Amino acid sequence: MEWNLGDHPKLPKGKTVAVVVLDGWGEAPPNPYNCIHVASTPTMDSLKKGAPDRWRLIKAHGPAVGLPTDDDMGNSEVGHNALGAGRIYAQGAKLVDLALASGKIYEGDGFKYIKECFETGTLHLIGLLSDGGVHSRIDQLQLLLIGASERGAQRIRVHILTDGRDVLDGTSVGFVETLENDLANLREKGVDAKIASGGGRMYVTMDRYENDWEIVKRGWDAQVLGEAPYKFRSAVEAVKKLREQPDANDQYLPPFVIVDKNGKPVGPIVDGDAVVTFNFRADRMLMIAKALEYEDFDKFDRVRYPKIRYAGMLQYDGELKLPSHYLVSPPEIEKTSGEYLVHNGVRTFACSETVKFGHVTFFWNGNRSGYLKREMEEYVEIPSDVGITFNVQPKMKALEIAEKARDAIHSHKFHQVRVNLPNGDMVGHTGDIEATVVACKAADDAVKIILDAIKEVEGIYVVTADHGNAEDMVKRNKKGEPLLDKNGNVQILTSHTVHPVPIAIGGPGLPPEVRFRRDLPDAGLANVAATVMNLHGFEAPTDYEPTLIEVDGK
Repeated sequence: MEWNLGDHPKLPKGKTVAVVVLDGWGEAPPNPYNCIHVASTPTMDSLKKGAPDRWRLIKAHGPAVGLPTDDDMGNSEVGHNALGAGRIYAQGAKLVDLALASGKIYEGDGFKYIKECFETGTLHLIGLLSDGGVHSRIDQLQLLLIGASERGAQRIRVHILTDGRDVLDGTSVGFVETLENDLANLREKGVDAKIASGGGRMYVTMDRYENDWEIVKRGWDAQVLGEAPYKFRSAVEAVKKLREQPDANDQYLPPFVIVDKNGKPVGPIVDGDAVVTFNFRADRMLMIAKALEYEDFDKFDRVRYPKIRYAGMLQYDGELKLPSHYLVSPPEIEKTSGEYLVHNGVRTFACSETVKFGHVTFFWNGNRSGYLKREMEEYVEIPSDVGITFNVQPKMKALEIAEKARDAIHSHKFHQVRVNLPNGDMVGHTGDIEATVVACKAADDAVKIILDAIKEVEGIYVVTADHGNAEDMVKRNKKGEPLLDKNGNVQILTSHTVHPVPIAIGGPGLPPEVRFRRDLPDAGLANVAATVMNLHGFEAPTDYEPTLIEVDGK
């Protein structure tokens, strides 16, 4: 493969370029629920006010990152794919939508593989029950239920994970009622279809980056073993009852199983069954995928490892080939900016803490694990806090990430130092406004450390974000006014947003005549890759989204 990049005619090579991604840091009007506005963020404020031609907004949601419509909020995975790839690929929900609409999902090897179990076994569907569109969508599950039953699935069990993070807390009951109605319609057609187990997404099954295997174990016990601390005759009853507990939240509902009149679980996973994890987003399915697929497994005692046919909605890790079977083929992201740069002599350092480490490595590199060119790269993962929600320690590891980046810059070993600061996103997801304000300040403090280091080595910086979150923490009506609950309290928003994100460039190594172009009003995250390549002194490949910068107005 040809990797050679042409030199940029007006930008020098060899400068240290810091690429800083503030996770969940969008731009929205100032108000009490804009935690970025409320927080003390002098560094980010100075970037916005200091040089008008070197600060702008870019799109980080919808078609700009490969999602179906402008109503689809961005997320960290598609955001970092776009940032690293420099092109827009059909992603997640859109890939699945196309496969379901065309029927190709049923023609692929993945569906044929699980179909082998339909005659004598049960089809189990595990995933997030939500219409948030970040990890899954209930309408896709509904279509899959119909499609599988029409193609021979006679016994179906659904293992639900309640949301409250990408959608409003409390909506779980409505989603469960909708699913129960669909399953009742299937039963009328002779299909034995039921909900078998459930639990909240942040407490059951959907951990990521191997942060807390206990979360996955709780799911395994309920879904595979049919064991959980709570047993109910119906899922609607389960969710309603569990939500009556003090401080109950959809995200953290304890695991439950559905039992028959004799108290026997209605749907544990056993030998000869088929299992599909129907989330399309990878990060929070990888751990359960390992538990379902790997015979050699030591993360927790599975007690029983059933002989099943397992497929993901997508392949969640292309490098690990996990799962080995999947219903929808992933986007083939080749020739990422990282690959081009390391093959053109750009030594790269990438760092974040565990919860976002994969974003500046795996997702940035086109859904590939490991190094692109080992001798040219160094990746550093700082362990995230375990066993607490992120609002308890809202500063997270921002300082440690910044210090690692500072040291990498001062070492003069690297041409690119790339980091992700997770605070705005991970703390924003908790819905704790006070803690999110602290988180935003911590991220801003970290940016200052990195920018100070860049100044000392006469380098260049690019500061941007992957999607919005912390800039709007309240649910709003169509007029933009905060929604209130029945007690008159504002309804907290824990999800991402569709707001644009900032991008700023600067540093003593950046020639003074460089500025943002004015002819790309609809630019998005995919335009960042070509921009970064330019700042390293190279022209971007012609198939990349155009660069955001110009020199001398040309």
